Amino acid sequence: QVQLVESGGGLVQAGGSLRLSCAASGRTFNIYAMGWFRQAPGKEREFVAAITWSSGSTYYADSVKGRFTISRDNAKNTVYLQMNSLKPEDTAVYYCAAKYDYSKNYYSLLAYRYWGQGTQVTVSS
Repeated sequence: QVQLVESGGGLVQAGGSLRLSCAASGRTFNIYAMGWFRQAPGKEREFVAAITWSSGSTYYADSVKGRFTISRDNAKNTVYLQMNSLKPEDTAVYYCAAKYDYSKNYYSLLAYRYWGQGTQVTVSS
């Protein structure tokens, strides 16, 4: 019913920047919030950032505050993650996810219904 496609990943030097995009298609009208998660090999998938679709309220993991910015373009059904001052520990597959329930739980994997396939971000030193 809803498809999410991430793009913009790649290889970047430490201190550099990348902007990830997540395009949503299909039945997207009732999406409450969009989130970004990431997963490194052998590690649990972890919350990065989220944004509500209507008001644009944003939420961030402590590890990325001040460096990453989440934003959305409602007309394009697209959410972005601007990543600045990248560190090697940011290396992971980044996933976009869509949340439909109206709750303040933005941080749990289980709160999101649809997921993209991910885009690889590699930060070298």
